[in-house]
Amino acid sequence: MKETKMHKASLALAFALVISPGAQAADPPIDLKWAQLMPPLEAKPKPKTFFSGAAPTTMAGHDGGPPPPSTYQEGKFMSIKRRQPGSDQPPRVVADLNGKRVKLGGYVVPLDFEATTIKEFLLVPFVGACIHVPPPPANQIVYVKSDNGFQITGQFDPVWVTGTLKTETAFTGLADAGYSLDAESVEARPE
Repeated sequence: MKETKMHKASLALAFALVISPGAQAADPPIDLKWAQLMPPLEAKPKPKTFFSGAAPTTMAGHDGGPPPPSTYQEGKFMSIKRRQPGSDQPPRVVADLNGKRVKLGGYVVPLDFEATTIKEFLLVPFVGACIHVPPPPANQIVYVKSDNGFQITGQFDPVWVTGTLKTETAFTGLADAGYSLDAESVEARPE
């Protein structure tokens, strides 16, 4: 009788450990690729061909007259804030990724740092984005915040960032990011 009660108690304890959510290990992060941050494009109707009987369309903004005058003064175009593609609309992001734990590889564009410790940065898909070339679309930039910070070895070295992704837009002085990420870890990535 005593053995049966002990057996039932140990079975109940084992069952409770298996079922309890705290006993399970954290789910591994989703190994995310940059292309997965872009939502699928909506299908646009195909333009009719010349032989279909449709009237030809003119290029947007051109009615056959002279081109519109430039709004930039000679030599002043570099001092004007460059607009990202589609910056007049909210960034197109993948809403299903909100709140997911992900791992994403990319390159660091530092925003907040002390010496060689970086706490806030933009994660971009290619070297030199936002610094040497115009920024990519907002859905290809991730604003990352790392509470502990991390040591950078070289500005153009690739990294892996693991953390919780949010579909929150971040406006920085360099570029607008379509996603935000709270980093758990930032580690060097072999090329």
